[in-house]
Amino acid sequence: MGVSSRPEKQPGGGTVRAESETRTRDALRAAQMYYLQNLTMEAIARELRISRSTVSRLLSHARSTGLVEIRIKSAADRAPALEKEISTRFGIQAKVVPVAEGVSPAQILQRVAVQAAHLINPLIDSDAIVGVAWGSTLTAVSQHLSVKNTHDSTIVQMNGAGNFRTSGITYASEILQRFGHAYGARVVQFPVPAFFDHTETKEAMWRERPVKRVLDLQARMNTAIFGVGSMEAGVPSHVYNGAYLDEEDLDDLLAEEVVGDVATMFYRADGTWDGIRLNDRSTGPDLHVLRQVPRRICVVAGEAKTTSLLGALRAGLVTDLILDENSARRLASS
Repeated sequence: MGVSSRPEKQPGGGTVRAESETRTRDALRAAQMYYLQNLTMEAIARELRISRSTVSRLLSHARSTGLVEIRIKSAADRAPALEKEISTRFGIQAKVVPVAEGVSPAQILQRVAVQAAHLINPLIDSDAIVGVAWGSTLTAVSQHLSVKNTHDSTIVQMNGAGNFRTSGITYASEILQRFGHAYGARVVQFPVPAFFDHTETKEAMWRERPVKRVLDLQARMNTAIFGVGSMEAGVPSHVYNGAYLDEEDLDDLLAEEVVGDVATMFYRADGTWDGIRLNDRSTGPDLHVLRQVPRRICVVAGEAKTTSLLGALRAGLVTDLILDENSARRLASS
């Protein structure tokens, strides 16, 4: 756990800015007294001449805005057995989120999302170009991000989100804007469909300067954050239930033995993706390009995604993995 000695800068002016700065100052003071001086909430309330409930709100504000970061370490600073086994086997960094048996898929997603948001926070630095894929998992993660000030950072959309029913701009934008707000970063959207109807259309679009600008940013990403798509997931992957694929597309994927996707780019159980025709029409980053990104953070919730996750690991698409305990057990035994 760490307490920052510098209050964060907040936008605004006049009275609103002054009130924000006062709240941040009070939250920092309360956090230092509570976490560093081991004072009780009652003692802090008496010293600051405020109510205990106000102290509680100030401590919550300190945590949510990044003034306080809490880390939990296992005994002797050793990772649990599942984390060590998965990390060693696949040559990655794995973090396992404890989940009891019988918890619903929706609850598992929320618990993984909360912990993933905390784990991702220290991995994002200034001058970063961070690629973010859209999907059910990243939607949940984006809702729990805490504020961390960075400088000259960019959040770039990794794949288009439109289909024949919607542009997808609003859906993808909400995820990106939450990441941008959390890290004080510029947001660059990719306003193209998830899949083109014709390969020739994609090839033509990829020659246009506005599109090439986004592709250039994607090629320079130093961090990519994504989930894995799977038709078998307890919480269905958005790409499989959001009017992105028609029956012919799904039949092709089955015939080509596809088990999942990352940012709408598909692969097989053995980690190969050669000859998968839908990838030629997808607007996601080529998986060869994705593999060149130094840090590739994959978040998985639900053991039904294990087959897809295993394919992504065999494809070398992941460097950092955050997953629930049930998925970790199944992955370890696969």
